[in-house]
Amino acid sequence: MNKLSVLDWVVLVLVIVGGLNWGLAIWDVNIVTMIFGGIASWIYALVGLSGLYMIWLVAKLGKK
Repeated sequence: MNKLSVLDWVVLVLVIVGGLNWGLAIWDVNIVTMIFGGIASWIYALVGLSGLYMIWLVAKLGKK
């Protein structure tokens, strides 16, 4: 069984936060802006990069 690194866990949490934020958009709720305020655009960038990293991670885990 492959163990996830700290970076893998951080990326996973960011992807989950991004998914929840999209899901809550149905009710016009933006948790990222509510929590992080002015730095929300940086959080969105990190969520996007995390999505790309997750593609690589899933491909890596799928090979084993």
